[in-house]
Amino acid sequence: MTQQELPSALSNILESSQTPDTLFSELLAAVGDFLQSDRCFLCLHNPQNNLTRVAFCWIRTPDVPTVYNEDWEALPPSLVDEDPMFAAALRAEPSIFVEDVETAEPQVLNREYEKKNFGHRALIHAHIRQDGQLWGILQPCIFGHPRIWTEYERGVINNLVEKITPIAVDYVKSAFD
Repeated sequence: MTQQELPSALSNILESSQTPDTLFSELLAAVGDFLQSDRCFLCLHNPQNNLTRVAFCWIRTPDVPTVYNEDWEALPPSLVDEDPMFAAALRAEPSIFVEDVETAEPQVLNREYEKKNFGHRALIHAHIRQDGQLWGILQPCIFGHPRIWTEYERGVINNLVEKITPIAVDYVKSAFD
């Protein structure tokens, strides 16, 4: 697939010279607007010590639950077995576009795990990876109903992930310097 050009709202944020904190906060809101999603969060991952942190979360309305961690946390050893999408991300597989949590194949996602921990109905599990290692997951999602992700949207998200990867990697590395 050819690289999909980013909508101007996203490219303008990426081209601005802002701190990563400001850039990611603004970018999540713009991704949420672009996809008309209910929540969009960025989970960062340090592959050297297997710590994660959901450092940024945007929600459309206050009734949507926020996902956020103030501190870096160790991943539970059982996560790879409980969450097939996270296991796929660790294996540096392509991003996953789930149109309906209720009908997705069990090898793609664990329905009960998703309901218990996230509550969304449709989502994008966009893998931020470099040199075969996972550095983060960008996750826009929809609550209450399925969502078809168009080829255009898939292309934009894949292009966006490619563009934010070096920023996310630097952000994670700087947190442990």
